[in-house]
Amino acid sequence: MGQYNVTGMTCAACSARVEKAVNKVPGVTSCAVSLLTSSMSVEGTASEKDIIKAVTDAGYGASVKGSDKAADSSDDASVNDGASEEKELKKRLFLSVAVLLVLMYFSMGHMMFSFPVPSFFDGNPIGLGILQMLLALTVMIINKRFFISGLKGIKNKSPNMDTLVAMGSGVSFLYSLAMLFGMTVYASRGKIDMAHELMGEFYFESAAMILTLISVGKMLEARSKGKTTDALKSLMKLAPNTATVVIDGKEETVDVSEVKKGDIFVVRPGESFPVDGKVIEGSGAVDESALTGESIPVEKHVGASVSAGTVNTSSVLHCEATGVGSETMLANIIRMVSEAASTKAPVAKAADKVSGIFVPVVISIAVITAVIWLILGQSFGFALARAISVLVISCPCALGLATPVAIMVGNGIGAKNGILFKTAASLEHAGKLKIVALDKTGTITKGQPAVTDVISFGITENELLSLAYSAEIYSEHPLGKAVCRFAEEKGITRNDVSGFKALPGNGVSALFEGKELLAGSMSFIKSRIKDMGNAAGIAEKLAEEGKTPLLFCENGALKGIISVADELKEDSVEAIRQLKNMGLQVVMLTGDNKKTAAAIAKKAGIDVFFAGVLPDGKQAVITSLQKSGLTAMVGDGINDAPALTKADVGIAIGAGTDIAIDSADIVLVKSSLLDAVKAVRLGRAVLANIYQNLFWAFSYNIIGIPLAAGAFISLLGWSMDPMFGAAAMSFSSFFVVSNALRLNLRNINSPKRDRKIRKVNLQEEKPMTKTMKIEGMMCMHCEARVKKTLEAVEGVLSAEVSHEKGTAVITLSAPVSDGVLTEVITAQDYKVISVE
Repeated sequence: MGQYNVTGMTCAACSARVEKAVNKVPGVTSCAVSLLTSSMSVEGTASEKDIIKAVTDAGYGASVKGSDKAADSSDDASVNDGASEEKELKKRLFLSVAVLLVLMYFSMGHMMFSFPVPSFFDGNPIGLGILQMLLALTVMIINKRFFISGLKGIKNKSPNMDTLVAMGSGVSFLYSLAMLFGMTVYASRGKIDMAHELMGEFYFESAAMILTLISVGKMLEARSKGKTTDALKSLMKLAPNTATVVIDGKEETVDVSEVKKGDIFVVRPGESFPVDGKVIEGSGAVDESALTGESIPVEKHVGASVSAGTVNTSSVLHCEATGVGSETMLANIIRMVSEAASTKAPVAKAADKVSGIFVPVVISIAVITAVIWLILGQSFGFALARAISVLVISCPCALGLATPVAIMVGNGIGAKNGILFKTAASLEHAGKLKIVALDKTGTITKGQPAVTDVISFGITENELLSLAYSAEIYSEHPLGKAVCRFAEEKGITRNDVSGFKALPGNGVSALFEGKELLAGSMSFIKSRIKDMGNAAGIAEKLAEEGKTPLLFCENGALKGIISVADELKEDSVEAIRQLKNMGLQVVMLTGDNKKTAAAIAKKAGIDVFFAGVLPDGKQAVITSLQKSGLTAMVGDGINDAPALTKADVGIAIGAGTDIAIDSADIVLVKSSLLDAVKAVRLGRAVLANIYQNLFWAFSYNIIGIPLAAGAFISLLGWSMDPMFGAAAMSFSSFFVVSNALRLNLRNINSPKRDRKIRKVNLQEEKPMTKTMKIEGMMCMHCEARVKKTLEAVEGVLSAEVSHEKGTAVITLSAPVSDGVLTEVITAQDYKVISVE
């Protein structure tokens, strides 16, 4: 995804114009423009040059993010632009108000309240008119930016909000100027009374007031928008500018940009870590609250990882730099938050469509309004006032800001709490979830299983442990590692094996002195050996206790069972309870057998679970769940990546693998399931805020435009002066941004304001079937053998086998991969032709 800074945009019509122009570039698959951050994200194969040219041709400026110093220093130019924009607006507003007050004194003050004026102006309507014209012209020059931008919009066939403001102010001024010339005509003919009457047709104060009030609104909007990026600014300030590095045995203070991987740096109590690193000397507590939201300092010892921006709270720590510059965790968080802000939520589509045609429609309405009033017999001045009111009350910015400001604030709140949303869509979808699927190991449980039982058959326990240690030594699975750790703690020696194979979802195999060692689940071992003895009963009893039995055999003979159990995380039960209280259907996915899964699910408080699900089966389960509603998948391992990608919202536990994190839409920096609850809670709050903003933006324009046009004059006697229209427009966008800032008051840790949605009933799926074509079956005995082998596989309900047809029709209770089915049949010396 390419990231760009866009300049020159003033309203939602501008962002819609840019988006439309870039989407037309060959090779662009999607484009999202953010008015809030003046940024653009583009996906596709189009070159940067073509994309920038498209923006330029549309009348705006563009540059690749990070290509200039401003971008390099902040990673988000809009943060700095917002501050400079507010400073510029303050200056313009101060000067405008100063001149406007003088203008109002001479126009309304003198005319309506008889305020004293210099004797030169007594009885001199033309002199007063010229003075008002000059003062109004001064305000217009101060705010010339509106006119420049507005005229550019017309020139590029993309009128924007500034076009409306420029037209409203400009028409008021030109009409007043025409009246002033009319006064000179009457004065030259000695008709002073007629000249005096034309003073009532002056709109010089309106021309200046419109610009001033819009500037007030713009400044308030800029200030509020600045607050929406407070979280991003605070993140950027976390890392210090300098670092204390050990060079040739001496400590030297250098710029943080000079620190390289492998450098040794020193952090004293009270100082922040300048880069990511690994502790090589010392131990102490580190405050990581700025990155994870966890208020309790974390103890760090030799070998522990530390992150840039966190604070050393106790003793001196010597560390080796492992991540510098854009590679640090802090930089990744900043980039993630910035990129999320530049994407668009699906809910914004309706507002975008309206924004794209808003300004031309409003101009048309203004013209029609003036024509209708003239046809009805009203004066030109009255009709003009109604048209100007329509122009200045209309506010496309409220529509354009309704979604992005809420998304930006929500992203900031998430970042402060260690919850990172990669896109605006993921934040919106989190608020619409109906189902949450949880991986068991490492998500609900600690992911550090421990051996609980060792049961040997015909050999000693130590011999069984040696066999198991040898078979599992190269295994990456948490259960295999648990067996190895237990054997090491017992001082068990292992044998060197060869031909090691990992069989995902089943177990492992290896060779030792020509003997085949097998280790794995009950269903896997059942399919590979003939005599199970009483092992099945023992394994079932262990599974009922929530333990996972691993069976070990040597050369086809069962040697024993080692059971392993994984403890629930301390907060898993509470997290699941809160998810259920929110009306969400919580589902557990695990590769464990059904009885073990049932025991874990009962402890965790989960009603629905899928057991015996292999890695490729998780994706199939998610697909099935999505038929019942928007589904999230929470996981941490490599085997969760396909399911995380398939889910409507993939949520990766922070301590998980890089692949899982890359596949997810939301990353939880801490390994706490409660943060998944907070993500849903935050998503709901943001979504509700977006709906409020959109309701206001649409309602304001739907009510305000007819009111300004005079639609209620004959019915209720309501009319609107252009100045009040300008004031309403000024505060419209400010209201939207301020409403979004209310999200900062929301406590996402508390369940008090949780709203319980209607819980979905998972659709009852018809049993899945697969048909295997098998070669080599010769008789009824072959049928029985194949049938027994298939029905021993976890997830297979039944198998109808025919040696005459050479087929096996399998009914599944849970997804089972073709590879597993093929492997167990091949192991029985039959050939699998196909699986359909």
